[in-house]
Amino acid sequence: MPDPAGGIDPAGLIATLFQAEAARLTSLARFFVDDRTAAEDLVQEAFIRLSRSLDRIRDAERATAYLRSIVINLARDHNRRGLMSFRHRPPAQPDEPSAEATAADLESRAEVIAALRRLPLRQRDCLVLRYYLDLGIDEIAATLQISRNSVKTHLQRGLRTMESSLEARQ
Repeated sequence: MPDPAGGIDPAGLIATLFQAEAARLTSLARFFVDDRTAAEDLVQEAFIRLSRSLDRIRDAERATAYLRSIVINLARDHNRRGLMSFRHRPPAQPDEPSAEATAADLESRAEVIAALRRLPLRQRDCLVLRYYLDLGIDEIAATLQISRNSVKTHLQRGLRTMESSLEARQ
């Protein structure tokens, strides 16, 4: 969103991005942290960090990829700091299910999310971005700052591991 001087209008860009992306970013964060409030806090922090570094963003179109990257990194840090990792933490109390979540098969979804969380970080990142946010290979590569071929490799390996893991549970 350009300002009259020809640069990026910070307030306008942040507001537009928040309207368009906040809900999706919160959903993204939920794949990495159990608590909805923590996910919302991570997204809020991502927007704060973006607003502090807008002077370095030359292309407003890349701001969304930058935000996704910030959310993923913040979620990783959240799980590393004084908070135990997913493998060592007791299950969190589930949020009040929405009408949409109630309609879905919660048991199946929980198994898929548990299998996702057991994947190596890059594989999990790629699968979540691809299949839950519907991002293309180029967008995933830009978000994670890795090559297209690395994205493809992580997707293939992650899918194979998920398939094996979910078949073993049946």
